[in-house]
Amino acid sequence: MMSVIRSWFLTRRFFVALAVCVAGLVLSYWLPVLLLPMKLATVVLGAVVLGETILLYGIRHAIDAERVSAARLSNGDDNVIRIVVTSRYAFRARLEIIDELPYQFQIRTWSHHARIGARGTYDMAYTLRPLHRGEYRFGAINVFAGSPIGFVQRRFACDAERMLPVYPSYIQMKKFELLAFSNRLSRHGMKRIRRIGHTMEFEKIKQYVAGDDVRTMNWKATARSGEMMVNQYQDERSQDVYSVIDMGRAMKMPFDGMTLLDYAVNASLVISNIAIKKHDRVGLITYGHQPGNLLASDGTPSQMGRILESLYHVNTDFRESSDELLYSLVKNMVRQRSLLLYYTNVESITTLRRRIPYLRAIARRHLLVVLLFENTELKELTKEAPETVEAIYVRTVAEITALQKREIVRELQRHGIVAVLTPPSGLTTATINTYLELKARGVI
Repeated sequence: MMSVIRSWFLTRRFFVALAVCVAGLVLSYWLPVLLLPMKLATVVLGAVVLGETILLYGIRHAIDAERVSAARLSNGDDNVIRIVVTSRYAFRARLEIIDELPYQFQIRTWSHHARIGARGTYDMAYTLRPLHRGEYRFGAINVFAGSPIGFVQRRFACDAERMLPVYPSYIQMKKFELLAFSNRLSRHGMKRIRRIGHTMEFEKIKQYVAGDDVRTMNWKATARSGEMMVNQYQDERSQDVYSVIDMGRAMKMPFDGMTLLDYAVNASLVISNIAIKKHDRVGLITYGHQPGNLLASDGTPSQMGRILESLYHVNTDFRESSDELLYSLVKNMVRQRSLLLYYTNVESITTLRRRIPYLRAIARRHLLVVLLFENTELKELTKEAPETVEAIYVRTVAEITALQKREIVRELQRHGIVAVLTPPSGLTTATINTYLELKARGVI
């Protein structure tokens, strides 16, 4: 009996009808002609509520709901969640669906209204965009069902409790992989790289087509076949590419709901996947004040699974990262010349000069690319026309900070280190551009 009471609800429509009946009864004190109709209306309202209750509770398990989703969610992306509701009622029912979302989303008003046919199925979908990696726990799916009259609702709490882990952006990884190998990168901000000369890895001899470099003409093959033939070269393969991620407190800075560390993690996953598809070996180094996840370079497909799991557990401990530790890890772990894609955040030229000796030591043995984050919010402040003295001070500070960022890039370049300054949202694109450009120039 208690379970029936807990699942039985009167709707707003019922209370509106009840308010009309009560108001009519009150008015009948001055207008006696209203007394009998209002009494009849009240009796009918009670009979309808009783009949609707019997109708809704006539079937024990009348409504069932199921949540359908991927086995894991992708961080920073819109993930599709489907809810499938099945009805055993012999009438067209009104539904209000309330999904108990993980607390990380802080959504307490999510609901969906629908109608479902007699003994029918209703399929709906919505999207969630997680902003942090980790475990997300979904609760039950609550379905409030009512008859076409709509005075009474019966609540069905469908057991759909489930934990879904949020991993680095594998949706972004697949998207860029598809673009990279369908030659459509330029539509998404990727630059077309003009090759200067060619690499030394010969692939095959093929028939000349318009646009081929005439300097690669193979005259012997042309003479034998009677057709113009050219040598075709391919990118040099089996080169080592490491993603190096700074997990210090500076990487905890937020942008559009995500931390800079999460942007670096997502970009590392994407570039690792593309590098493996281009037959290079990829590795991973994460560090803070102590070593994090360390993966030696490998070119096998299983390496991506190891990188994905390692990046899932990357997190900052709000302490300063150790530059001495970075140098030690690279020196002891990376034995041959490699491309090091180093994701970090440097806010002042003073901090950079303290780190320069270690970065120069690394750059002497490897091709070091430092990927820095541009503070786009401060950049927007520099575009606003100040109207008060306070606004003038704010704009001045923003301009000084933006100038320091550009000075940091120039300082790194003066020491022979490749530096890339990019907004957090464009980090993945900038990383891929840099990798493809360095491959095309043959400097890795």
